[in-house]
Amino acid sequence: MRITSKLESEMEIVMRHIHVLNEVIKNQPIGIIKLSQILNLPEHKVRYSLRVLEQEKLIEPSPEGAKATKRSRKEIKTVKDILQGIINDAEEIIREIDEIEES
Repeated sequence: MRITSKLESEMEIVMRHIHVLNEVIKNQPIGIIKLSQILNLPEHKVRYSLRVLEQEKLIEPSPEGAKATKRSRKEIKTVKDILQGIINDAEEIIREIDEIEES
């Protein structure tokens, strides 16, 4: 459905970024090829996620591969809070849809 397709697409990207960050934290230092194998994702998608995570200063490159920064564990709490707000908004939308269906 067109009104939700962008949201679905963005959520998939956010999920991928979080999966990549989680694997970096668990297996650091780790390179693109190994991450691609672990996550069963194409290397170009892993590379993009790593670039985004690096721009957010959640990971940093090293000669051995990506490493999580000290900031990553603090900032992940912010991501969780934002996602909780999105869940709350989604629940409000569902309530409105329920009203439409009942009328």
